[in-house]
Amino acid sequence: MNLLLLGPPGAGKGTQAKRLQDNYGIVQLSTGDMLRAVVASGSDIGEMAKEVMEAGGLVSDDLIIAMISERIGEDDCRKGFILDGFPRTYTQAEALDAMLGEKGLKLDFVLEIKVDNEAMIKRIAGRFTCAKCGAGYHDEFQRPKVENVCDECGGGEFTRRADDNQETVRERLKAYHRQTAPITAYFAEKGLLKSVDGMASIDDVTKQFKDTIGAAESVLT
Repeated sequence: MNLLLLGPPGAGKGTQAKRLQDNYGIVQLSTGDMLRAVVASGSDIGEMAKEVMEAGGLVSDDLIIAMISERIGEDDCRKGFILDGFPRTYTQAEALDAMLGEKGLKLDFVLEIKVDNEAMIKRIAGRFTCAKCGAGYHDEFQRPKVENVCDECGGGEFTRRADDNQETVRERLKAYHRQTAPITAYFAEKGLLKSVDGMASIDDVTKQFKDTIGAAESVLT
């Protein structure tokens, strides 16, 4: 089963992708992680990507498609994959479809996590992490059990991302919706788009995904 996961920053894509990976035995493929891995590998594609990135440029769509094509050909993707972070534009969606078609593959579902913008701003702007182990917390929703002491490692130092503030988050959400609207329309026309309520609890979002995938579960068990 091949899935594409869509959702704005902070919607919980990483958490849900990990659960989908664990539940179905399919591999999460984050374009950011793939780029770092392919550059570290020293492959031809990696060297080209490294050259572009070191020059401060953006890696081209063709190069990213080539990277994804190479990655999904590896053994651990035989049962399927979860794409996260690509495509971001209509042109990229078309290119992805074309590449998969050449391989005799296709996307089975495009899963969209829908959220309320203002609630997301509040959710993201309140995030902070343990500087020692990286455990995540929130000013309102998930504070450490003991104030200023990490539940996981006992550390006492916490950090916040500089861009996790209301103004920046609002702009990131605007950019996401501006870029993604044509993509959701593209996949909706193909009958692939399935949306879930991302404002529900983490467990409920997982259940929504499982219910959406439904009959396809039997293929993977």
